[in-house]
Amino acid sequence: MVDSVSRLHAAVLAARSRDPAFSRTAKLLGEGMPKMAKKVAEEAVEVGLEAVQGDRRRTILESADLIYNLVVLWSEIGIAPDDVWREIDRREQLYGIAEKLPKGRPIKLAQRIDAG
Repeated sequence: MVDSVSRLHAAVLAARSRDPAFSRTAKLLGEGMPKMAKKVAEEAVEVGLEAVQGDRRRTILESADLIYNLVVLWSEIGIAPDDVWREIDRREQLYGIAEKLPKGRPIKLAQRIDAG
């Protein structure tokens, strides 16, 4: 998946120079950050709804849409997939692969807890 997301990111960056009349990605990029953020939120909700309904196939399709829209948003604010992968690696070192950072705790405190 890492390679697929990296290829998608490269394709999104290349779409910046395309004609929005012929490229949905160029059109989305041209609509600005509010539209990109809205698309990410919409797709995230759709993933959740399909999952709650137990529709595996639709959850997969909506997940792919979510990843696409997330990569478009990343590209707009200068985030590369490797930036995100590094953060995932950092968290894995701190908490294990299946955990996320605790809310409301400074990172230094969380690091001391795990080290001690």
